[in-house]
Amino acid sequence: MERELKFATKCVHAGEKPDPVFGAHTTPIFQTSTFIFENVEQGAARFAGEEAGYVYARIPPNTPTHAVLAEKVAALEGGEVGQTFASGMAAITAVVLTTLKQGDHLISTDVVYGCTYSLFSEVLPGLGIDVSFVDTSDIANVRAAFKPETKMVFLETPANPTITVCDIREIAGLARARGAICVADNTFATPYFQKPLLLGADVSLSSCTKYIGGHADLLGGVVVGSRDFMKSLAKVVGYTGGIMGPHEAWLCIRGLKTLHIRMERHAENAMKVASFLESHPAVVWVRYPGLSSHPQHEVAKKQMSGYGGMLSFEIRGGVEAGRRLMDSVRLCSLAVSLGATDTLIQHPASMTHACIPSQIRNKVGIKDGLVRLSVGIEDPEDIIGDLEQALSKT
Repeated sequence: MERELKFATKCVHAGEKPDPVFGAHTTPIFQTSTFIFENVEQGAARFAGEEAGYVYARIPPNTPTHAVLAEKVAALEGGEVGQTFASGMAAITAVVLTTLKQGDHLISTDVVYGCTYSLFSEVLPGLGIDVSFVDTSDIANVRAAFKPETKMVFLETPANPTITVCDIREIAGLARARGAICVADNTFATPYFQKPLLLGADVSLSSCTKYIGGHADLLGGVVVGSRDFMKSLAKVVGYTGGIMGPHEAWLCIRGLKTLHIRMERHAENAMKVASFLESHPAVVWVRYPGLSSHPQHEVAKKQMSGYGGMLSFEIRGGVEAGRRLMDSVRLCSLAVSLGATDTLIQHPASMTHACIPSQIRNKVGIKDGLVRLSVGIEDPEDIIGDLEQALSKT
């Protein structure tokens, strides 16, 4: 029996083969919209799904460049099939449209990315889909939220921006017993630190814009699931067309080759920064899964092999102190998004989560004083030094 390759080796090699035409070592960018058939019979067979192969760049498997990326991510997630998208939101939308119809019910983590919240709270109800937002860190809340019409449980763990963690295995088991699928947004953890499919989730998805690309220079999304689910998803992809460009797919392939190295450094730095902030007199609290003070630290230890590069905290003095902090950083960049090689700092209540009504933000813990930090791969002493000088001005 052939030995299973380790994660780092899969990052470099999974899905990739030398170009059969010219022998190129790296995967080429197939910048094409269409593909030539050998004959009419082959074209008909491919359109009918009777023969594997490429047809048109909008229709899965899109292009050979996309196929390599999809296969690589599927291997890293421990899933059967992957599919790439133009953005993380395109990926979420396709999963929802594949699974839910009028009259169905969706249970979602109450703390999710702002645009995910808007999709679920504004768009889906207009399609006749009922949505319940619950604190999925407490399994009792999830159990109580189920209805006969529930068809999906959507988890974001760790959650953006409160870094709340929920038990994927426990919730996935509950969903399966009730005839629903469990979908996990794995953007913060990445498959390096967390594998939702191996914990029982039916679908794992990520925004490639973040750690998968890793360099803040692309938009993309990816979904991994079973062969049967992904076959249904492929139809939605072909009809709606929210696909990733071939150049972005190539950038993601390149980014994944160093994912394991970058994530180790992100996590190492984040732990040091979190410990510094937790001991600073100007800081009220810090949320990082690797800290024993994190409310779901034990759950994180059970299902994650590392704790990633994302943390949030609140400083004394509220919004005004937070504004002074973010206006005073020199090394850290005041910018939204996350997963870049450099450290990014932002204010969720006025930026990424401003679309969520304030009363709901406060209810789920996205307080006006909350600051989110995406810890980069710089020298940790320099990150801490920058935060220290900025905190002195609050």
